[in-house]
Amino acid sequence: MKLLMLVIAFFSIIMGCSPGEKPKSENEEGSNQQWTTGVALYSFNRFPFVESLDKAKKAGVDYIEGFSFHKLGEDFRNRSIMELSDGQLARMKAMVEEKGLHMRSMYAEVESKADWKQLIAVANALKLEFLVGEPEPTHWDFLNELAGEHDIQIAIHQHAKGQSRYWHPDSVLVALEGRDHFGVCGDLGHWVRSGLDPVESMKKLEGRIISVHAKDLDEFGNIEANDVRIGSGVIDYKAVIEELERQSFSGPVYIEAEHNWEDNLESVRFGVDYIRQLRDD
Repeated sequence: MKLLMLVIAFFSIIMGCSPGEKPKSENEEGSNQQWTTGVALYSFNRFPFVESLDKAKKAGVDYIEGFSFHKLGEDFRNRSIMELSDGQLARMKAMVEEKGLHMRSMYAEVESKADWKQLIAVANALKLEFLVGEPEPTHWDFLNELAGEHDIQIAIHQHAKGQSRYWHPDSVLVALEGRDHFGVCGDLGHWVRSGLDPVESMKKLEGRIISVHAKDLDEFGNIEANDVRIGSGVIDYKAVIEELERQSFSGPVYIEAEHNWEDNLESVRFGVDYIRQLRDD
């Protein structure tokens, strides 16, 4: 027995932890898992799927979010994700892996219960962790149960005031109440369009934020505000990052660029680098 304890102690020292203590992973700082910076492929919605993957890779990320209405190009007969066969979905998944990328989620633009069922089947085929969307209230309970059955999460997204029932955090909280498989995708830009402080909005939704859509705007409280390169607009990203760290957020922050659609790779890459630099300061 003494010999066994000596062996355990020896290997514990080598592993850098005491007996019974769980070693920290590369993605953990203390007890908090680090969040990741990725790219929303919607930034490259003018391009076929394989080209959007190439652009995401050039932006310097490993994590991406797809979107259900992406016209995928000639490789997929210009179909959208919802129209693919099982074989085509397997090919799509292989493409992502071949690029060294990870698709953790997808933005869902669907209307009916049948569409949600189909999209969750697609999510299972692609091994997604969560879907992002703005479901109808009549679908909340159905969707929460369905998500639970398939071990996937639903992240409530917000478009701007007048464009979405979820524009205000209070409305999102109503959808979250009593639904364990619902969470939040916080869209910083749309909060700003609606005249809401992104940091205060995140505080209201603390503990339920699964992911973040990061963009920047040239004006606060204007529905028609223009999308600009991250760091050149009105959003205080230093304060945003401090709040994410305070909440021990561990999900993806997806960079979105919704301007200069035909050639916005530099804006996306700048946003990725800008967020990372702020985190390192």
